[in-house]
Amino acid sequence: MRHDKAVLVIELARRMAASAEGMTLDEMAAESGVGRRTAERMRDAVLMLFPQVEEVSDPPSKRWRIRGGLSAFEQAPTATEMLELTKAGQGLRAAGDGARAAALEGLERKVKAAMRSTTLNRMAPDLEALVRAETIAVQAGPRPSADEAMLTAIRGAILAQQPLGFTYSRPGAEPRRRSVAPCGVMFGRANYLVAADRE
Repeated sequence: MRHDKAVLVIELARRMAASAEGMTLDEMAAESGVGRRTAERMRDAVLMLFPQVEEVSDPPSKRWRIRGGLSAFEQAPTATEMLELTKAGQGLRAAGDGARAAALEGLERKVKAAMRSTTLNRMAPDLEALVRAETIAVQAGPRPSADEAMLTAIRGAILAQQPLGFTYSRPGAEPRRRSVAPCGVMFGRANYLVAADRE
């Protein structure tokens, strides 16, 4: 098997381990950018390499997943992946979004803590050089701030499928109580709650 094919097989195994419900052959083909026959061969290669693969019946098709995840060796991030994680956190902090930056910085620490020391030591010089070589451009103008307590409340309501209540006020109008069904949050120059009005 050529090197690029081996990379595709390992990447497919990662996708199968990251999916709680498992993947169908059609999903494997679509996410790997290959035809169904190639996806079948890749699935068979994953089955040979990872005996812990489970086949799940999901009529009219079947799904395959790897429960328990993969080992640290198979999951070690690259210097580029770690760089993008670091830059994403720096970008949020530079934009004034400390709560979301802290979440990414916490994730970065957890990823590094889970890595083998030899892998981390080997990656450290490259990562440091890349972090120094790239920077975040901060745009002029107002910076939105995401209140951590408010963001936690919104995310909790989305996950629990609960309505959110708040007092909405705008210039020249009386403040009024609103009840909405939250769908998500859009982050940008201004932060927006995306929700359906329940009234």
